[in-house]
Parts: sequence; structure tokens; C-alpha cells
Amino acid sequence: MKAVTRIDDGGPEVLQLDDVPPPQPTETQLLVNVRATSLNRADLIQRRGGYPPPQGESEILGLEIAGTVLGMGTKVNGFNEGDRVFGLVGGGGYAEQAVIDYRMAMLIPNGWSFEEAAAVPEVFFTANENIFTLGRLSAGETILIHAGGSGVGTAGIQIATHTGARVFVTAGTDDKIANCKSLGAMEGINYKKSDFVDEIDRLTDVEGVDVVLDFIGAPYLQRNLQILKTKGRLLQVGLMGGSATEIDLGIVMRKRLQVIGSVMRPQSLEEKIAITQRFVERWLPELKEGKLRPVIDSVYPLTEARQAHEYMEANRNFGKIILKI
Repeated sequence: MKAVTRIDDGGPEVLQLDDVPPPQPTETQLLVNVRATSLNRADLIQRRGGYPPPQGESEILGLEIAGTVLGMGTKVNGFNEGDRVFGLVGGGGYAEQAVIDYRMAMLIPNGWSFEEAAAVPEVFFTANENIFTLGRLSAGETILIHAGGSGVGTAGIQIATHTGARVFVTAGTDDKIANCKSLGAMEGINYKKSDFVDEIDRLTDVEGVDVVLDFIGAPYLQRNLQILKTKGRLLQVGLMGGSATEIDLGIVMRKRLQVIGSVMRPQSLEEKIAITQRFVERWLPELKEGKLRPVIDSVYPLTEARQAHEYMEANRNFGKIILKI
């Protein structure tokens, strides 16, 4: 089968389309003819030599798949060959075939394209787990979502707004802020023009926010703590700006803050199955009914994976970048 492989660790130029052996499903896995996958920041880090896949997972990039079932293991139930499925995988998405544990696979709703389905799992799972399961955001509370134009950002804006929370975002262009508002964000802060601490103080009359969802890390840590209300929660889900910094523990103690770190890929299969089920129960019905939607920025053929990576690294996308197979 064809798959995107790396000739070395490095920039997008190390990606190439190659012939590799197809994966073999275990007794609890589906073998899927992949029709679409999507890019995530984790792919860029893995391409550079960081963030290796968990033991036993494919070295091929790609954490989301959408396609049709080609075959299955002996302990699979509830699926048939030809079923249209989508889901989160530990690796292997940038390929013509991939495997997924059947307990993490979901049937693609009628009317959805493969591209739409591939744009859902990673971002909606991540947003739900952090904003609600860990962050416990509730109706009437206020959340600041950094990188509002990212895939997780666009999902987070929608689900937080849908539950009655007030949503603020940061983004790097005025166009992205306008797009965030169209998804439900109340206000947006262009971090290239304004300090988000000053803007949150202005927007909340210095009250601050209940929850912050952050992808940046070190450069934002102290400022994130500063704008949290008493008993506020900081959800750290990315380290785009680095991981090492100093912290004033006094503010954490005085305001009784919680700093919660989260990463999905290394979690156990059992944990990922539970994450999938929570999404299926809470948000898949809303997506099926069109109350929420995956936001797709652009679609590239698998042969142009290198160009897709260059586009993401330039931070030009609003929403998901899809690879069509």
C-alpha cells in the first residue's frame, strides 16, 4: 500500500510517498481502507523526531482516520465489511490502510463525507476531555481558549458555547477572530496587537475567567494564572512555546487554582475507549443534527502531505487540514 513515510527527522521536506506493507489487524481491530485523515500538531512534532508513537502503534503519521471496513479480527462485533467508520488511532493515518480497535471506531453518520468525519475525533475528543471532563466548565462560567483558530479551538468554542458558557479566544489575525465569533465566541483578542491579560481584565471588569485552555505553555503560564478567578482551572494541552518556566506558587495557593496537564496519545487503550464513549454520548448526536460542525480549512491529496505540513507550520489554517486518499 501507499503511505507517507519519513526519510529522516526534520522539516516537511523529509516526507515522501512510499510503498509499505499493509497493517495486519489484531483480534480486536478493524482493517480500514482509509479515505481521509487529518493533520495535527503532534504530526509535526513526530516528523521532527519528537513525540514517538506508543509501543505497538504504527510509526506512520496520522491520528485520525475515516474510511470503509476491509476486514476485522476474530473478537470484533458490531461491524461489517463495507461499513463507513471513523475514529482516533495511535498512528498510521497517512496511509491507504490502517487499523483501529473496534471499540474506538464509530459509524460515519449518513450524509457526512469522509473528509468531514476525519476532521472530528482528535479535536472534539480533546476539547471535551479538557473543557468538561477535567475542566468541569458549566453554564454561566467563562473560558478563554487560546489558539481559537486551531482544530481544538474551533471545536472548543462550539461545545463551550453550546452548554451556555461565555467564550473568549486569542488568535493571530483579525480574520481568524471574526471566524471564531461566527462559531459562538463572544470576543476575540489578537495576540499580535494586544496583551491578553489587559484585554481579559477589560472584558470581564477585572473578574477574570473560570477556565483557560492553553496550547502555548511556558510564555503564557504566569499570565494565564493571573487572569483566572478564585478556584479557576488551567488546562495545559500543548507546549508550542516551550515547557520550562518559573511559576509563582503564591498565586496558585491564594486563588486555590488548579493546573491540569493533559495529553491523549500515551493514554491506555481502556482510557481512550472511555474517551470515545463520552464523546459518542455527549456530542455525536449534536454533530449528527448539525448543531455543531467540524471546521475544515483545506483538503490536500495524500501526495501533497509535505505542502500540507508547510501550510500548518505557517499557521495559516483556520480549523482542520485534511489529507484525502
